[in-house]
Amino acid sequence: MKHIIEAKPASHRPKAPEPLPARMAPAVRMLDVDADSAGQRLDNFLMRHLKGVPKTHVYRIIRSGEVRINKGRATADTRVQAGDQVRLPPVRVSEKMAEKAERPAPAREFPLLLEDEHLIALDKPAGTAVHGGSGVSFGVIEQMRQARPQAKFLELVHRLDRETSGILLVAKKRSALTHLQDQFRERETGKTYLALVIGTWPANKKVIDTPLHKYLQPDGERRVRTTTVDDPDGMRSITLVKLRTSLPARPDQDLPTFSLLEVTIKTGRTHQIRVHLASQGHPIAGDEKYGDFDLNRRLPRHGLKRMFLHAWRLQFTHPASGERIELLAPLPPDLACFVPSIP
Repeated sequence: MKHIIEAKPASHRPKAPEPLPARMAPAVRMLDVDADSAGQRLDNFLMRHLKGVPKTHVYRIIRSGEVRINKGRATADTRVQAGDQVRLPPVRVSEKMAEKAERPAPAREFPLLLEDEHLIALDKPAGTAVHGGSGVSFGVIEQMRQARPQAKFLELVHRLDRETSGILLVAKKRSALTHLQDQFRERETGKTYLALVIGTWPANKKVIDTPLHKYLQPDGERRVRTTTVDDPDGMRSITLVKLRTSLPARPDQDLPTFSLLEVTIKTGRTHQIRVHLASQGHPIAGDEKYGDFDLNRRLPRHGLKRMFLHAWRLQFTHPASGERIELLAPLPPDLACFVPSIP
């Protein structure tokens, strides 16, 4: 539609706004999904193409229906397929964010637990995101791609929270990625974490089967809470808990009793372990979102400077050989020093 605007004398003519730089001007984009991207979740596919766009905004344009696959609406967990055409709405990126997105991640290798021609199993340190996103310029996968420029394919099989350390799988082939992701989706993997919680965990409490509801706070921060089975937005979530040992209270150091747990998740919901354990009155030590904030302020003085959650054991079927694999990542020094008597 054309708009006709009557010209005014120069003295009254408003100053024209400065045009956006070409790279910043928002416009609809159409992306063709190639074979290497086939099988990816839509949210992950978009994040690779919308560098510098906050993760919360990516999810917002998906929910609003502005993102289309072959002209149809889709959800964040829709899997794109080779030949699909994805419509991206106009997305404005600030100059600062665009420059940051164009800046390559620093090359970095991580401690390896297993590597062959199909996959990599690494021991992710705490404090490192698995990928770039909201407020994070880069993560494990971007750093590994920089460290291995000859690698034709490197993709995350699953995720770990930034604050969580431990076993993380990266696929080196598309066939390995889809095979492994199918195992995670069908609950054919075994994912066990070590978590230190506040208080004495009852030894007979072995299963938590409580739905979880994911939501965004007004500031865009992602949060999760327990809900009821009749909540249409609740997702069934199952956590198995085994008490490994108890640590007695240390009154002289103003520290309560702790329990070290082996926690196996049968569903992979966002913040599942953290919210499930906190809902039982036993939050994870050092958890800044769902924990005991007063205790968390004291813990660094005693050597615990982050959340005590570690992806300790992973069991899966090798995508090529069919062999059942079990990997173990020992507690890192920053956690082991807090529970020195634990093997």
